[in-house]
Amino acid sequence: MPIFYVNGAFVDAAQATLPVSDLSILRGYGAFDYLRTYNGVPFRLHLNLERLRRSCDLIGLDYPWSDNELHDLIMETLAHNGGGEFNIRIVITGGSSPDNITPQNMPSLLIMVTPLKLNPAEWYSQGAKVATVQMERFIPGAKTINYIPAILAQREAKAQGGIEALYVDNQGNVREGTTTNLFIFQNGTLITPEEDLLPGITRRVVLELADDVYPVVVRPIALNELYQADEAFITASNKLIVPIVQVNDRSISTGSVGKHTRHLMTLFKELTDRETQRETVVLQ
Repeated sequence: MPIFYVNGAFVDAAQATLPVSDLSILRGYGAFDYLRTYNGVPFRLHLNLERLRRSCDLIGLDYPWSDNELHDLIMETLAHNGGGEFNIRIVITGGSSPDNITPQNMPSLLIMVTPLKLNPAEWYSQGAKVATVQMERFIPGAKTINYIPAILAQREAKAQGGIEALYVDNQGNVREGTTTNLFIFQNGTLITPEEDLLPGITRRVVLELADDVYPVVVRPIALNELYQADEAFITASNKLIVPIVQVNDRSISTGSVGKHTRHLMTLFKELTDRETQRETVVLQ
């Protein structure tokens, strides 16, 4: 049974609770961040903590912890869960409210550590399908617990056999997925949107890797341009780099994983292995 941290205590996941008066339950008021370990080490944790603080700032949620305090709590929670590879979810909620709507500047903090579950290998070897939905996220730069639009979009995508739903805005541009960022290759150039989306940590790493080997352009991607791309892929902490070979009923290029995407997948694995091995030595 996983061990969670909840408001000052380490408890079995089955015993982890919040008061029913918490604003996350009553109003969906909260923010979170999510990452995974490599070689037992949280990858780029400092970037996730920066994003978590930014998310809280964007929705006016109190954030009384320092990055060092949260770092230490996360590492302690991992230690309680023993060895292995884990997903880490850090959740900050509005806390209890006497009038059921006004925050009292006493947020709740949850650190949820669960064993890593691998995605199907064929996603990476053969590529995957995604579907598009006409939708835009509220406060896209904040990673909040309001996932009603994402749940509805995911349901629609899965009904079409897709592993993810991509949001298309009113201008016909594809912004991002429900939990992923989007990239395409066109004539050897890597292209990705930047405005009105949640900037993923994996996205940031891919941009760092690509900057040394490919021309990189950051701009909107129209849906028709996605259909006509040479290669496409999505990124996320829990998905890494997933090649996309079909969007709705349209195949991307030849319908197979492209060489540039494979190259970035290799570079990403090399980087995570290198960084976490070095970090492990430092922490011992």
